[in-house]
Amino acid sequence: MGDTLHYREAATTLNPEKKDVDVMERIISHLGEMGLYQRWLVAALLPFMAAWSFGYALQMFIAVTPQNHWCLVPELQNLTVEMRRNLSIPYTDEPPGWNRCMMYDTNYTQVLSTLTRPPTGTPVVPCRHGWEFLFDDIPYSTVINEREWVCERAAYAPFAQSMYFVGSLIGTAFFGWLGDAFGRMPAFVGANILGLVGNIATIFTVGRWDFALARLVAGLSSDAAYFMIYIIILEFIGSRHRTWVSNLAMAIGGAGALMLTPLLALWMKNWRTLVIVTSSPAILALVTPWLVPESVRWLASTGRVNRALAILKRFERINQRKIPQDVINEFVITSNKKRVTDESLAAVFRSPKLRNCILVLIIASITCSLGIDAVIRMSENIGSDFFTTFAASSLSELPALALVTVTLDRFGRRAVIVLTFGMASIFSFICAFIQRGLTQVVLAVTLRFFMNMTISALGQLSPELLPTPVRSSGNSLVHLTAYMGTVLSPYVVYSGTTWQPLPLVIVGVLCVTGTLTSLLLPETKGQPMPQTLADGEKLVAQNMLCGRAETDDEGEEVLTIKQKM
Repeated sequence: MGDTLHYREAATTLNPEKKDVDVMERIISHLGEMGLYQRWLVAALLPFMAAWSFGYALQMFIAVTPQNHWCLVPELQNLTVEMRRNLSIPYTDEPPGWNRCMMYDTNYTQVLSTLTRPPTGTPVVPCRHGWEFLFDDIPYSTVINEREWVCERAAYAPFAQSMYFVGSLIGTAFFGWLGDAFGRMPAFVGANILGLVGNIATIFTVGRWDFALARLVAGLSSDAAYFMIYIIILEFIGSRHRTWVSNLAMAIGGAGALMLTPLLALWMKNWRTLVIVTSSPAILALVTPWLVPESVRWLASTGRVNRALAILKRFERINQRKIPQDVINEFVITSNKKRVTDESLAAVFRSPKLRNCILVLIIASITCSLGIDAVIRMSENIGSDFFTTFAASSLSELPALALVTVTLDRFGRRAVIVLTFGMASIFSFICAFIQRGLTQVVLAVTLRFFMNMTISALGQLSPELLPTPVRSSGNSLVHLTAYMGTVLSPYVVYSGTTWQPLPLVIVGVLCVTGTLTSLLLPETKGQPMPQTLADGEKLVAQNMLCGRAETDDEGEEVLTIKQKM
């Protein structure tokens, strides 16, 4: 109360405004919806979007498996590669043409003396002395070959990679709560530093369990390390600019980093150096609080009005614009009023409209995240070259994001999500039954193109739907459950060892599920970001595909009464 005492006298007379126009939206319109300060903030977002993409892709490039490997036979080490393999390894009809996990059970001293391959019918046994690796497809040493996580140990890699996403589950929940309780900026800084610690710890690991623990710690930052600052910046931008800003950040910072990762890996040819370089943008989080302000919407919702006003004055000074005093006065009064209602995440789940929307968002996000992560991980098994396939599929993000930018504000978030989910399901089923090669690569790239559009549209709709008091924790909940899907994605890819088309069939089924559930999402195109739960309920009631507006001139009062009940 003391924060706003000296504004009360000036607040006695307010200019009449439409009830359904959020005061923060009017403040942004007076400051300039995309002024100089907002452009600075968008630039500040890019390195952290890149850091998130680096961290995501890093998992695959430090733990990719060289496909050409076979059992090590010490007695034959002085022979050429071809002779060693021909004298000790059984042939198979499947690529690469020899058994990666078995060797002949014979006297290799005698084989060396005669240089004769063991006769047909010679018993075979699992590798006894480790493996040899031929670095023709993966031209550098990785965690897999250094620790020999192949054959009966092949499940170690998806387990360790899943630990990254287990960390993401924990970190998303913790930092989501921290962002709503103590502010977006403390959560953002803490997440980046913790992620940096986990990544650097990875290079000092020596076994399976310490590697998995380091990846879990690194995963704690996966969501909050960029999404907290993304929420802050999106709240300061006018609604007509949010689409292109969101997708520009994803294109330059996100897709750019994904395409750069294979080039860095091929250039450095050292997985430990790759970890250090791709983790370095997180250090910038230490200076970010001096450049990027705290969320004014969050400050207002928690009663820190003086601090919020100081940030708005900074915007006025940098953008050389002025907020009318009557708008400031209304901002002060409405900020106080919001504190008398229950604006918690629990209250969201007591609201049928908002609860149902979050559940639909969760289902759509799980299916999309699992699907796109599985497709990315299948770069190792699709086409003929891991690096080219990964770069090509990452490149598909650029036209996907460009098309999203054009279509989201024209056709709406819901229509784009439903259509792209549906197209992804079609290409998943087709790609599953195409023979490995160029055609399959093209289909996989097209599949990822549509899934990139889907995840981009979902990422924009979610913060536009959830009210300010729960925007951090609510979005974190959606992301938290989405990461449950990515925990399973390495095993979806691993299922291809039983039936090669199975991973893409699973992705296709998931996309059909996502298509159907997304029809239940509300449309947020052109709508102000809701400041209260009542605003959120009103947005949902007026923008459901099969819903109807339940509010009239007194609608806000009715929603508030329902909320209190």
